[in-house]
Amino acid sequence: MAIPDYQTLMLSVLKFHADGREYSIRELVDAMAKQFNLTEQEKKQTVPSGRQETLHNRVSWAITYVKKAALLESTRRGYNRITERGLDVLKRNPQRIDVAFLGQFKEFEEFRALRHPKSAEGQPGANLIETETPEEALETAYDRIRTDLAAEILERLKSCPPNFFERLVVEVLVKMGYGGTRQDAGEAIGGSGNGGIDGIIKEDRLGLDIIYIQAKRWEGTVGRPEIQKFVGALTGQRAKKGLFISTSEFSQDAKDYVSRIDTKVVLIDGAMLAQFMIDHNVGVSSVATYELKKIDSDYFAED
Repeated sequence: MAIPDYQTLMLSVLKFHADGREYSIRELVDAMAKQFNLTEQEKKQTVPSGRQETLHNRVSWAITYVKKAALLESTRRGYNRITERGLDVLKRNPQRIDVAFLGQFKEFEEFRALRHPKSAEGQPGANLIETETPEEALETAYDRIRTDLAAEILERLKSCPPNFFERLVVEVLVKMGYGGTRQDAGEAIGGSGNGGIDGIIKEDRLGLDIIYIQAKRWEGTVGRPEIQKFVGALTGQRAKKGLFISTSEFSQDAKDYVSRIDTKVVLIDGAMLAQFMIDHNVGVSSVATYELKKIDSDYFAED
């Protein structure tokens, strides 16, 4: 089954502590994985940033929220146990514990007031529906902004002049570590125009190998015939590596073709190029930076 959201985990987290013993977060994560019959792949799934396992993130936030309602308490670093209030809640045999349920406790409402300023109507943000942990919500918003930006970049790429597009491709490749210096790469691109090859670029700063490039603004899907022409041109140059960059998409037939030939050909479509531009700050600029921080447990540890 899918990894449960952090609110769904709250009741299971509290029940796991019902024996009154203290448990570590790691023990709890393992128990939740077993209880919800998660596969090995699901247990290894990470949040979008890749810095933490999704299950661990959601269990941690379930613990945090339940603790804010004083149903669990910390015993020592990384360990928690159930409180008298938590035991009383379990005696009521609730069908579900979630944000709405925890709202009955004053401590939790105070916590919510800090997290959600009052709306324009003067109502607390406690009525907001939450299915993601704060980190997941932040990363989802970031991904949405990045996706919109990539779409805008792609529109600009499709309308830019051919020579500008070629220079842009060089800029991206140099930022990625190819081409030696920008001057070397700039002289290479657009220089040959030989049988479907728009230019060449060094694979590394020492020039130990050469990559032949075709960089084209394309309207429709790039199919296998166009890639075959490019591969034929590479063969004529006795080239081992090629890079075909397009503002459009590649057909599945084209992708299958390059996966079966001896010559190494990499296909970069418009969506991928836009992502490279964002990653390497080509044609984009930063407008804001948010630094995510967490408690330094070592700082607060007693000697």
